[in-house]
Amino acid sequence: MTLAPKDVAKVAMLARLALSDDELGRMTTELSKIVGFVSQLEELDTTSVAPLAHPLDTQNVFRDDVPRPSLTTAEALQAAPRHDGECFLVPAVLGESGAA
Repeated sequence: MTLAPKDVAKVAMLARLALSDDELGRMTTELSKIVGFVSQLEELDTTSVAPLAHPLDTQNVFRDDVPRPSLTTAEALQAAPRHDGECFLVPAVLGESGAA
C-alpha cells in the first residue's frame, strides 16, 4: 500500500510535527513501507487462532483486595508539613484563585 503525501501531512499535523518538503517525502516513503509490511498480515489465515490479550500465559500475582480499617484523619495528617486539621495544605499551582 502506498500512502499519499497529503495523508502523511495530515498525520504529521495531528502529531503536531512540522515536516519540511524533504522530510515529508522521506516519511511518505518510510511510512508506506511500514503500512505495506503490516498489510501482509491480512494474507494470513487466522480463522482457527483464538484472540489473545497477551502472548504469554500469565496469572494475577496480586493479593486479594480485602477491605480493612484505614488511618484516621489525625494519623494521616500527623507527618504532613502543612495541614489545617482536616486537609493537606499544598502550594497553589493554578494561582491564588484556583482559576486556570
